[in-house]
Amino acid sequence: MPPYSAQLYYKYVLAVLLILCASAGCGDAQLTPTFYDESCPNATTIVRGVIEEALQTEPRITASLTRLHFHDCFVNSGGPSWTVLLGRRDSLTANRTAANEALPAPTFTLDELEANFLAVGLNTTDLVALSGAHTFGRARCLTFTDRLYNFSGTGSPDPTLNSTYLETLSEICPLNGNGSVLTNLDPVTPDTFDAKYFSNLQVEEGLLQSDQELFSTSGADTIDIVNNFSANQSAFFENFGESMIKMGNISPLTGTEGEIRLSCRRVNGESYGLTATLVAEY
Repeated sequence: MPPYSAQLYYKYVLAVLLILCASAGCGDAQLTPTFYDESCPNATTIVRGVIEEALQTEPRITASLTRLHFHDCFVNSGGPSWTVLLGRRDSLTANRTAANEALPAPTFTLDELEANFLAVGLNTTDLVALSGAHTFGRARCLTFTDRLYNFSGTGSPDPTLNSTYLETLSEICPLNGNGSVLTNLDPVTPDTFDAKYFSNLQVEEGLLQSDQELFSTSGADTIDIVNNFSANQSAFFENFGESMIKMGNISPLTGTEGEIRLSCRRVNGESYGLTATLVAEY
């Protein structure tokens, strides 16, 4: 049986890649699972084969696609839908800078995280569930080195960081070292989509400040949700899917709005541009 991540993301990847099969006549303003039945009837089989093959040599592909989904939806740029409701179009303006500004930062406090999600119609359960996407993927040292050496300007490590984990991270990301070095967001099962992310938070092994805030903020309403997802992986899977659907439905572009890009990297007509790219890490 293929890993859960392969099955879970098959439908999502289908939504990402089917845009390539779109024809000029796709002007219907309604999202529908049958949107590409005539223009690309074999798309399902093609996509399944391509993704299963890619997973054999690049396990980060699912993390990459998840991050793409966040980039697209938080800046209302159209893009993929978790439920494979097809027919959405790409933005004419979304770019990497806008996406990074809209996405929650790895240094956000819990209050900032909840406000960021609430602004796009997502609640606290959505925040915790979607943060669980950090069960795989990588992050650059520069996104968390302040936690190791100078947390909040104190000159000391983040007190919510497990001391043994701190030593491990300090070896990977030494002070004044290469900030582009990557490390696993989930040190236990870095390439598997599971609930270990939440178990990591319980032992203070959340890599990013925005991760650990979900469990280590005193009196936070997120703590019970983390505990539930850690103990009940099925509950996490169910809530993650529901939250992905909600995020995918944030102001999608359809009909004559936006465009169908010839290259995912840039708006049609641009030779070069700072458009959202497929990335697997922060």
